[in-house]
Amino acid sequence: MSDALLQARGLTKRYGARTACADVSFDLDPGEVLAIVGESGSGKSTLLSLIATELRPDSGSVSYRMRDGELRDLAALSEAERRALMRTDWGFVRQDARQGLRMAVSAGGNVGERLMGAGARHYGTIRGTALDWLAKVEIAADRIDDPPTRFSGGMRQRLQIARNLVTGPRLVLMDEPTSGLDVSVQARLLDLIRGLVAELGLALVIVTHDLAVARLLSHRVMVMRAGWVIETGLTDQVLDDPSEPYTQLLVSSVLAA
Repeated sequence: MSDALLQARGLTKRYGARTACADVSFDLDPGEVLAIVGESGSGKSTLLSLIATELRPDSGSVSYRMRDGELRDLAALSEAERRALMRTDWGFVRQDARQGLRMAVSAGGNVGERLMGAGARHYGTIRGTALDWLAKVEIAADRIDDPPTRFSGGMRQRLQIARNLVTGPRLVLMDEPTSGLDVSVQARLLDLIRGLVAELGLALVIVTHDLAVARLLSHRVMVMRAGWVIETGLTDQVLDDPSEPYTQLLVSSVLAA
């Protein structure tokens, strides 16, 4: 019997004649990091949206092991149960931090808002926890009252990470979290993510077109092409000795760059 934290079975999504996601199945164990890689249009972001229940599949299911140990079909949750899960036990770090933050609310307010959504009410405790998390993501304490509009792109991503992790989720979804950032900023952010994943024992599903990101962060890789998973396996195994011609082409294109 599997003890998987997350189970996807036969996930399929079509847009007219185009298949964006085709019969995708996988298990994710507690504390495991899975990278979904592929070119633009391969279906990886669609798959992430299906996992997050932001899209309804044409067929297939996503199940999650709740804290009581029961594996629940996410489609069968009530709206209140789904919202509670997403604001406590799950996190979602968006490619564009503006979609994952309240841009007119202070940095401390962005972190504290999620705590309040999980039931926290004492102002001093909420602000203190927000300060702790700003420190974890390398944002200075004197920026706690600044809104994200005054932050750089890298700082916004770090703030979005703090907002998502403050409630102690067991699963975090990330959609191209380093895309569009300068190389030096990317490196610092990846080191931060890797450290937090290890420290907190997070399960992570990360969508990326960057194979270096997949190699640095993930235990396992799924390669997608035209909506299909064409290769999957341990990260080093897939990237060092790919069996599919498409994966070989992806890897060789990185080596040639």
